[in-house]
Amino acid sequence: MRKVERKRMNSEHKKYFLVGSLCIAIFLMLGIGYAVLSQQLDINGTAQITSNWKILFTSAEEKEMNNATTTRKEITDLTTLTLDVNLTQPGASATYDVVVENQGDLDAVLSSINGVSENNNKDPKAIKVSVENIKVGDPLLAGEDKTFQVKVYWDETVDFNETNMSKEIEISLVYKQSDDGVPVGPIPGDGVDMGGQDVEVVTSGDGLYEDQYEDGRYIYRGNEPNNYIQFNNELWRIIAKESDGTYKIIRDELLPQNANYTTMAYDVENHRLTENNTYCTNPRYGCGVFAAVSGTFQIPDGKYSGTVTEDSSIKEYLNNTYYPTLNGTAKTQIQSHAFNIGSVQVLDKIENDSIQKNIAGEKMYQWTGNVGLVNVSDLLRASTNIACISATDQVNEVPQETCGSYLTTMSPINEELGGVGYWTMNVFSRSGDGSYGAWNVTFRRGVGWFGNGFARYDNHSGARPVLYLKSDIEITSGTGTELDPFVIAE
Repeated sequence: MRKVERKRMNSEHKKYFLVGSLCIAIFLMLGIGYAVLSQQLDINGTAQITSNWKILFTSAEEKEMNNATTTRKEITDLTTLTLDVNLTQPGASATYDVVVENQGDLDAVLSSINGVSENNNKDPKAIKVSVENIKVGDPLLAGEDKTFQVKVYWDETVDFNETNMSKEIEISLVYKQSDDGVPVGPIPGDGVDMGGQDVEVVTSGDGLYEDQYEDGRYIYRGNEPNNYIQFNNELWRIIAKESDGTYKIIRDELLPQNANYTTMAYDVENHRLTENNTYCTNPRYGCGVFAAVSGTFQIPDGKYSGTVTEDSSIKEYLNNTYYPTLNGTAKTQIQSHAFNIGSVQVLDKIENDSIQKNIAGEKMYQWTGNVGLVNVSDLLRASTNIACISATDQVNEVPQETCGSYLTTMSPINEELGGVGYWTMNVFSRSGDGSYGAWNVTFRRGVGWFGNGFARYDNHSGARPVLYLKSDIEITSGTGTELDPFVIAE
């Protein structure tokens, strides 16, 4: 049992210190291509299988320690690594270099990394872990080794319960034998395993790309990539295969709010009152923050800040009204996941902004749940136009369709206007603006772009849900086209 000790800084401020150890147990489970590795066969003499399957951990060393101490580091049975670490204050982290080696004579490939997202979503959510510099599809040939990193950290943006500050995390890396000595699965220049289907990675045109901003992540880009997937008996689009193996998808059609299609406000009038939410300065005009956050919410430059203790009306609609309508099979395929709900700020000069800054703004605050909305960075990264370099560029440059992609033109429903827009889940902030801005996608005359929307009661847009599918889903058929979408095994 861990203990939490308090150190009083003054009468109004307290700092919490975690005392004890966080146990990370990484189990390396191995699969082989045949059931028996060594036996004798009598066929007019003898024959013997001499192939040797031997994949194991060989070392684990501290790499970067920030207000953290290792209390135990042990490899048992060559396939189980146990790390116990003390994190002493919010923001603390411990990173370890871990080496896995193929000492056998059968080539192998990493087929799955399991447990990262599931464990990060368990309480206490302030304690998180990541596995870096290794991804599904990485080959591990006979005689080779691979060094990757395991990082455990205390997320200072997440509230915690001082009576429950211990967490045991189990992560498994599963290797399987390759075909005829050739690594299978995604390798550079080959393809990516999408639910058991090998999908080619491209470097130009419409298709699946390696995400240049986040290691181990793959994204669909272009005007009409083959990323359709059937989910909940509907057409959806795959935005990305995340580094944790989950699949981020977006509904191809806008939601109906009633018997006919209608738009909706991001935050209805007087939904969040200022006495409970000091960041939300005008309850009649609503608020652009998707969900309640712990502590203080602020935009990247710090000019607007305050508390947000209540959820937006659109968040409540998606998770309390829409989510229960999904069929039972669909609900078993969804992974509760962290969504980035921070602010994407428009800067004074285009050259001062970048997609990296936009992503960092989004990641300043997170909400974990079932159904969210698209991120501004998803819209930016989906474009293949090299002129699409930042959110500031998208808002200030003419023509505004610079960052167009399938995400800005999907499923128009109004032939005269060319379509109806939909909300993102990120705050729109710019010098001089209030707290009621939210980014949204806009359609005019068949051309889509995105920019400032007002979360207030009198500004309506569409709701297009986004969610994450579990990493272990199996795609049994389909090529990803609209007429032949990927189909998930039930």
